[in-house]
Amino acid sequence: MSNTPKPFLMLHLGLGSFHRAHQALYLHQLQQSGDTRWALAGGNIRPDMAETIDSLIAQNGAYTLETVTPQGERTYTRITSIQTVMRHDPMLSGLIRLGADAFTRIISFTVTEAGYYLDAKDRLDLNFADLKADLAAVKNGRVGSTIYGALTAILRARMKAQAGAVTLLNCDNLRHNGDRSRSGLLQFLELTGDAELLVWVKENTSSPNAMVDRITPRPTPAVAERVLAATGFEDATALMGESFIQWVIEDNFIAGRPAWEAVGVEMVSSVQAYEEAKIRLLNATHSCIAWAGTLVGYTYIHEGTHDAAIRKFAYDYVTDDVIPVLDTPEHPCPINLANYRDVVLDRFGNPAIADTNQRVAMDGFSKIPGFIAPTFRERLARNEGIASVAMLPALFLAYLQRWHAGKINYEYQDQAMDPAVAHAICESADPVAAFCADLPLWGNLANDARLVTAMRAAFARVQQFMKR
Repeated sequence: MSNTPKPFLMLHLGLGSFHRAHQALYLHQLQQSGDTRWALAGGNIRPDMAETIDSLIAQNGAYTLETVTPQGERTYTRITSIQTVMRHDPMLSGLIRLGADAFTRIISFTVTEAGYYLDAKDRLDLNFADLKADLAAVKNGRVGSTIYGALTAILRARMKAQAGAVTLLNCDNLRHNGDRSRSGLLQFLELTGDAELLVWVKENTSSPNAMVDRITPRPTPAVAERVLAATGFEDATALMGESFIQWVIEDNFIAGRPAWEAVGVEMVSSVQAYEEAKIRLLNATHSCIAWAGTLVGYTYIHEGTHDAAIRKFAYDYVTDDVIPVLDTPEHPCPINLANYRDVVLDRFGNPAIADTNQRVAMDGFSKIPGFIAPTFRERLARNEGIASVAMLPALFLAYLQRWHAGKINYEYQDQAMDPAVAHAICESADPVAAFCADLPLWGNLANDARLVTAMRAAFARVQQFMKR
């Protein structure tokens, strides 16, 4: 028998490209350094990526990551940190079994920003059919398919097994992601009426906030071809990411954690400055370039980044409106934001990444309130202009009109969008006013005259941009 102790597990929900190029890589590097006290296990809570999951199982969880610098230098890493891969089944039986194992000390997840169904006041929005159906399923003893339904089933099994405390680690681009996803989960549990589980979760889980960053495009067949040529390994699960990588985590783990700081993860007491910089300077700018690029016929992010007019939209948005509210005499930012802006645009301009506008443009109805509206609020609270930030939602409105007319040459995906509402905005006699009146997008700024005025001017600029 082996004397090697059984490792603790981090169970991850959502084995998409980002997780495998980010969290799994960090743990792989830690294991390669000789620290094998932790391993990864994972699967999906919905029946997607079936072929990828099957290939990962066939390869014992191993896969190849291609890393590309802005200068086009490529390196290849065989990642072996995922110990167990679970096939999807409607009862989530494999994930529940692992989640109820006492050796599982962290349950992490990546389900995209829109997958948390939170409104502007961080209340669960039960207008979403998926969430309403999940709540009904859980009340009737079935397993749900949203993050809340899945976590409820896993944590209920863990409580009954008396498996001990566990950390719930959000790895999505959501501001205050630990606090907000925890709030959503607790609200969901209240609505289920399971008072016992609600108390147990409050007392036996923690939810650190975290900031994650690495551009990871959807893998194409070309990635697998380059991996085969470079390594001799035929890898059906190969993926590619940029060379830049960052993970900042609030050190709030109730049941232990890997020594991530040994491989470059920043363990901090507060992630707020980092997440604000990431969300506003990177995520919002990324969407700006994707929407603008689509409007003038580009396919890839780097094409739009190298377009002088589009680059100026992004640069002015950050310089004129974002940096002044994130770095003030009263609250100086610990990050050099001008340098961060330039690094971000350099990363976006990397042609080797071949990141598509389709991937980045998705979920505008959650990105406007999450990534962009806060800058409007802070600028207006200080009686400052909003001309540059207004360009981003104006670009999205023009993009939405193209979608409404069936003239986007790819499928637009948006979990937070009500298609009927979006079509109604575009069919309105005054689309700008209708767009600015939408409560889920703007919250307490909806119908604000200053917002409407700025949006009219920005939308006129977008129309001129599209005519060039």
